[in-house]
Amino acid sequence: MDFRIIKSPSAGALNILLRRKGSGKATIEEPVDAVGLIQGKMIDMVVAADIAEKSVGVVVEDIKGNCPQNMILLAIMGDTASVESAMAEIKFKLKEGHHAC
Repeated sequence: MDFRIIKSPSAGALNILLRRKGSGKATIEEPVDAVGLIQGKMIDMVVAADIAEKSVGVVVEDIKGNCPQNMILLAIMGDTASVESAMAEIKFKLKEGHHAC
């Protein structure tokens, strides 16, 4: 899996994500101080979304690529500390196999 964090994302970066959000919502409800991006296998992305949403107050969106039926990229949005915490929790639990759905 690939992990990246964008701190203080630009308006252009947020617009790219908004246009590609799987939920179809044209807005983001919360202020976004950071965006965590995770790319990997669909099974891992579903588990990662579950871990992130249970660990801290972040919003998780699937980001559509060229093949919308395959969810391979997640955007985890929120304040910087929450995004960093969610990303760390995902890395730990997926690496160690600790997550039970």
